[in-house]
Amino acid sequence: MQLPEAIIWKLILSLIIGGILGAEREFRSKSAGFRTLTLICMGATTFTIMSELIGGPVRTPDRIAANVVVGIGFVGAGVIFKGDDRVNGITTAALIWITAALGMTIGAGYWLAAVLGCAMVMAVLVIFTVFEGWIARVNQIRSYRIVCEYQNETLHRYENLLREHHLKFKRSRESKAGNLITGEWLVQGSEKNHRHFVHSILQDEQVQSFDF
Repeated sequence: MQLPEAIIWKLILSLIIGGILGAEREFRSKSAGFRTLTLICMGATTFTIMSELIGGPVRTPDRIAANVVVGIGFVGAGVIFKGDDRVNGITTAALIWITAALGMTIGAGYWLAAVLGCAMVMAVLVIFTVFEGWIARVNQIRSYRIVCEYQNETLHRYENLLREHHLKFKRSRESKAGNLITGEWLVQGSEKNHRHFVHSILQDEQVQSFDF
C-alpha cells in the first residue's frame, strides 16, 4: 500500500522539530539530547497518526494518543535525579513532555501550531536563560556555615556583618563543641553582596572553618 504524502511530510516535520529541540539539549550536554528528543517527537507523531488510521466505530481515535502522555511521563521521570543539594533534570523532563505534545500536534495535522510551538519553546530555552541569569545575579539564596572560637555574641557579630552587606538571613542551626561554636545561616541577597561578605569572612583570622 502506498504511503500517503501527508504522512510523509508529518514525519519529516516531526524529525525537524524534534531535532531542533534535541540540538539545544545536546549543546548544553543534557541527559536527553539530539537523538532522544527526535525519536520522542517522531514516536508521538506516529502514534497519533496510527490512532486516527486504526480508530473504528467503537474505538475513538484519541485513545492511543492519550496513552502517549502516560508513556512520556515514565521517560521524563528517568532524566530527573537528585544532586548534592538540588534536583536536576526537571527542565529536560519538561522538554520531553512538550516535544511529545508537539509531535502529537503534527500527527493531528496542525502543522502551523507545531511550528509556532517549537519557536516558543526555543524562545523559553534561549531568551529566558538570559533572564534567569539576571535574576540569579540580583537575588541568590546560599547557605553559610561558620566555625570559630566561642566568645559572647560571636554569632551575632557575623549576623551584623551580614546586615552591613545588605543580606537577609535566617539562622538555621547553631551548636557548640568544646571551645568552638558553629553557626549555619540561610542567606538571601545579590551576587555582589554575597561575594563581598565571603571575602570579609575569608580575611577573618578567628574563623576556623567556613562552608559557602
